[in-house]
Amino acid sequence: MPRDRATGIALLAISVIVIILYNVAMWFPSLSSFVPLFLLKLTDSVIITLVLAILAWIGYTLATTPPPRPIEEIEKELERELKSLTTTQGGKDRETSGPTAASSSS
Repeated sequence: MPRDRATGIALLAISVIVIILYNVAMWFPSLSSFVPLFLLKLTDSVIITLVLAILAWIGYTLATTPPPRPIEEIEKELERELKSLTTTQGGKDRETSGPTAASSSS
């Protein structure tokens, strides 16, 4: 847990520092006229790359995931399993009630 807390604090501090530096470079271009343009291009590239990577991942997932079975097929399978369970339990009930009934009547 302390390691998670340290990681969280580090991420928070780094994020705040980068936000401050980014905004200073964007709104006070006296450092260089190249910096704000570069930051805008970098930001746009990162955002577009992330959005398109997410879309590509969704497309890959849709293309490689097998289609689901029809609901009718699942219902039939469940009915078969239910019937097999009830017939199995019914047979056990007869076997257990048979000897008990015979011994009690003797």
